[in-house]
Amino acid sequence: MITRKKILTVVGARPQFVKAAALSREISKHPELEEKIIHTGQHFDDSMSKIFFEEMDIPDPHFRFNINSMTHGAMTGTMVIEIEKVMMAENPDLVLLYGDTNSTLAGVLAARKLNLKIAHVESGLRFFDNTIPEEVNRLVADRLSDILFCPTQTAIDNLIKEGYGQYGIDLVRTGDIMCDTVFYYRKKMRQQTFPELEAIIGNGPFVLLTCHRDNSTKEENLPKVVNAINKIALTTKVIFPVHPRTKKKLAEWNLKLSDNVILTEPQGYFSMLYLLDACATVVSDSGGLQKEAYLMGKKCLFLHPFTPWVELVENGFVTCTSLNEEEILNQYQSMLLASPDFSIALYGDGASAKTITDYICSYLNLSTHV
Repeated sequence: MITRKKILTVVGARPQFVKAAALSREISKHPELEEKIIHTGQHFDDSMSKIFFEEMDIPDPHFRFNINSMTHGAMTGTMVIEIEKVMMAENPDLVLLYGDTNSTLAGVLAARKLNLKIAHVESGLRFFDNTIPEEVNRLVADRLSDILFCPTQTAIDNLIKEGYGQYGIDLVRTGDIMCDTVFYYRKKMRQQTFPELEAIIGNGPFVLLTCHRDNSTKEENLPKVVNAINKIALTTKVIFPVHPRTKKKLAEWNLKLSDNVILTEPQGYFSMLYLLDACATVVSDSGGLQKEAYLMGKKCLFLHPFTPWVELVENGFVTCTSLNEEEILNQYQSMLLASPDFSIALYGDGASAKTITDYICSYLNLSTHV
């Protein structure tokens, strides 16, 4: 008789769906593991949530909340209440969390109060700026977890400097699970056609733009980003899948984008991979998209003065900028002049999900053989 161990996974936002796709697929290969998924509803729009589960064959969530469009405190507090109810009923052997969202913060708080074992995927990354909500979420998740799965040696080094070697917490270097996802789904994407996007792209190069983080969409910053993008668009078409929050702010402050900036609805995973494959360069404030750009062989201007993915900057794949119009334009030109070597493999070979799953099996005293 197989002894089964229960994993309770908490997700709520697009970046977590992308990472969970790889790890849930690997977990499903182990009959001794049972995974149940909580979707908090942090990203609730179909274009930001449902399409990812459908396209990427992520198992349907066993528990789905509708917690969104609140202040950080209200959202996190409400999530803690609902997640705690599920955890008390399910009593999992391990709680699995991803990244740095409010869903992750709520999951780690609820699990720690119940003294459940916790594993955090994508630990140890730092902006070294506690004004960034995601930074706070990641700091708390790292400190309260039992297993920290770290994508890079830099992440491990950050944790060691913070004293984690003394906490009795498992630090595990895994490579970046996003490699698994990009490498696996890129082949499937290239077998598909995207006629609507092809019509929008037309002929000639284009810049792929995303902008959604709190800092980028503040009233003092978003107009500077818009002005810079409008100037970039004088010479190169810009395609801009617009996050619902950004769309709301653009309308609220009556910010006008150039006719050469083509706005689209948020894209699913396959269509974003297609745009990455087809674009000339990327301008983004997304931690995930800058990595996906590198994995798809594209340079990226990161709309923040620092990225925790320091390897991307050191090797010339990413150029960082403050949210100042002149600085954005200057760094955009620097990014265009860069000639990085995309043959360098910074984040592993696409086997991170297996590394993580094998470690979980060992941690739970199960066989790692599939």
